[in-house]
Amino acid sequence: MRRVWAFAVLALLAAAATQAAEQSVTFTSGDEKGMGVLVAPAGKGPFPAVIVIQEWWGLNDWVKQQARALAQQGYLALAPDLYRGKVADKQEEAHQLMMGTPRDRAMRDLQGAYRYLQSRPDVKKDRIGVIGWCMGGGYALQLATVEPALKAVVAYYGTPPTDPAAVAAIKAPVMGNYGAEDKGPAPDLVKAFEDALTKAGKPADIKIYPGAGHAFANVNNPWGGYRKEAADDAWARTTAFLAKHLKG
Repeated sequence: MRRVWAFAVLALLAAAATQAAEQSVTFTSGDEKGMGVLVAPAGKGPFPAVIVIQEWWGLNDWVKQQARALAQQGYLALAPDLYRGKVADKQEEAHQLMMGTPRDRAMRDLQGAYRYLQSRPDVKKDRIGVIGWCMGGGYALQLATVEPALKAVVAYYGTPPTDPAAVAAIKAPVMGNYGAEDKGPAPDLVKAFEDALTKAGKPADIKIYPGAGHAFANVNNPWGGYRKEAADDAWARTTAFLAKHLKG
């Protein structure tokens, strides 16, 4: 009986050792303090890192799940809380939170998150990327225009920059996952962005999924627009892309 108990304890300890460590963190954001959730892989690192940017709902459980999934892949994942503790579950409320969040403050938070990751001894400072969905996808692309040392950018149905100077400022390879039935951004805008990246000699991997609309990768899509096949394919492409540019 004692031997069985000992084996059970060892099994629990081994399982705990392989689980990602999760904690709330704060970091400098201009003259203020930003906040977020940090999920670290098992082990002592240093690890490649990914900034995980929320949808317009806020830093909800689904976004945290994406950070945990990335930690399982071996990345130290930091999900900044751009709404400073507020989370919406209704579209009207989400719209109000998004519109009420100053873009300059959000960008300061994201740049503060980037600097925070660079300051950590368990992070590979030259292997930091960013991923975002919806509103967060747009912010991910915008962050790439002001942080040239980023090594990878993944945008899920995020509005791309249209200013040629902004496109020229992007140094990191870009992956985009978009829906052919999306109206914001529409496929024509996405294709124009891809053409601009190609013309500027920027590495780009953009895919537009037939039959998919906005937020097709979120199983909690309130419009019934979750598309499992497209979501699974986009995630497989995303993890391969991040591994190539952050681990390779």
